[in-house]
Amino acid sequence: MKNIYSTLFILLISMTAFAQRSDIKEGDQFFAQAAYMDAANSYEKVNDKTQEVLQNLGDSYFFTNQMKNAAEVYELLFLRHEGNLAPEYQFRFAHALMATGNYVKADTYMNKVTGENWNHEEFAKELDTLVPHKFKYDQVMNNQSSSDFGIGFYGDRVAFASTRNQERPIYPWNKLPTLDLYSAKMNDEGEMTDIVLFSNVINTDEHESSATFSQDGNIMFFDRTNEKRVKNENDVRIAHISLYRAEKVDGAWTNVRKLPFSSEEYSVEHPSLSADGSKLYFASDMPGGSGGFDLYVVAVNEDGTYGTPQNLGAGVNTSHREQFPFISDEGVLYFTSDGHQGFGNLDIFRTEGDFSEVENLGRSINSGNDDFAFVIKENQEKGFFASNRRGTDNLYQFTREENVIVKAPTVTDETSGQDVIPIDGSKIYFDFDKATIKPESKPVLDSVVTYMNNYPNIKVKVESHADARGSDSYNLALSKRRAASTVKYLVDNGIDKARLTSEGYGESRPVNDCTEPTGCTAAQYAKNRRSVFVVSNRDGKMDENSEMEDEN
Repeated sequence: MKNIYSTLFILLISMTAFAQRSDIKEGDQFFAQAAYMDAANSYEKVNDKTQEVLQNLGDSYFFTNQMKNAAEVYELLFLRHEGNLAPEYQFRFAHALMATGNYVKADTYMNKVTGENWNHEEFAKELDTLVPHKFKYDQVMNNQSSSDFGIGFYGDRVAFASTRNQERPIYPWNKLPTLDLYSAKMNDEGEMTDIVLFSNVINTDEHESSATFSQDGNIMFFDRTNEKRVKNENDVRIAHISLYRAEKVDGAWTNVRKLPFSSEEYSVEHPSLSADGSKLYFASDMPGGSGGFDLYVVAVNEDGTYGTPQNLGAGVNTSHREQFPFISDEGVLYFTSDGHQGFGNLDIFRTEGDFSEVENLGRSINSGNDDFAFVIKENQEKGFFASNRRGTDNLYQFTREENVIVKAPTVTDETSGQDVIPIDGSKIYFDFDKATIKPESKPVLDSVVTYMNNYPNIKVKVESHADARGSDSYNLALSKRRAASTVKYLVDNGIDKARLTSEGYGESRPVNDCTEPTGCTAAQYAKNRRSVFVVSNRDGKMDENSEMEDEN
């Protein structure tokens, strides 16, 4: 009898192991085909998940916007294998955490990836005082539970991409039909009416999306997925995306041509045509970029030819994804990125001029999920964007208004010419050879606390000094101790230390002529033993003339 039980037990173990291997093999096959929903279903059945299974399962959830599940799997992956993981897993784990609202933990992993000091709470508060606009938005109605995105202006209509055509093949990545291009009227209530499918000259069984039009509506550029699938750097077979141009002749679209810089080996996508039709902006992962997807611009010549695509440079592009460019009639470039600091996954940014600096549009429009495909009529202060914050890609219409920023009041220090806090006395003083806070200084410091609470986005630099009695090195160290004790009082009374910096100057910046250890009265020397409160950013922007060195 024991032999029978032993044999049955061995058979059961063998069958379980075989089933586990079968599930892993099946999951790997789906994963290699970018069929991430099927891959997740297979990997979920595996009881003893290896590092590779956890990586692929987490990625399958991540790539299909199941961020809560992704965060849980990545959590287990890092608990078991943190020392053996590539940086991209830290990056994706951080974004999954942001999508679920865990910004404190996300900061930890983003700091490891970037080598910077990301502090989401501080970033979000400061951004509130920097962004020029605030947004109000509502979801566009009549999406029929489909995935809709990539809306663009098309005369008095809009064009958009959608999975609503049930006659199209099912895309294994997300189990939805392939994308087609539609046009529609948009009423004032945010409802699409008169929805019309573009003809089969434009739409095929591949994905079509992201249409942009000339001012007269007779030229269209759009995306189409290549029929051929090729392996990417992770040995996953994917179909890259190419750009196409079409012409409207006698009311019908025709003369569809692939742009010459498209390729089977990389993607060229998300076109945006300038108002004068002379430049086409797009995203690509072509060789020679910063990594991931970069933004490019190419000249559109009058004879129908194109210039050489130009990378927009390091001000815009990162080693991650920059996509969905939109060039407004006023020459402002809007785009999405998950490489610049943001609220999680793709955020919407703006840049203009030489594109050397970018600006996050802020939390009134960005979320922890993907926010993208932003378009705007700036003369009307309204437009559209897409987001998967509710699970699937949906269209939103918005209006924007000026972000009225109240500047913190300051006064000019008579000695230094710096902007300082406008409080009685405006500075505190110290006893000879001491760094302790005097009782008579506490009302001044309490006024600083009140001021900083009234203007929660400003930052203050504490500058501390000594008189000329003592050596230079001793007085420098003494002034730093005075700065530290001043900052400590403010922090102990509720001011976030991240809003404070300090520097000690020793005896190098006297307010009078007492530059020698003798020759002045005690009262004259006392005027130099002080801490001053310099406002570094009245309107939330750093003062370029202020040295923000943290000596604490």
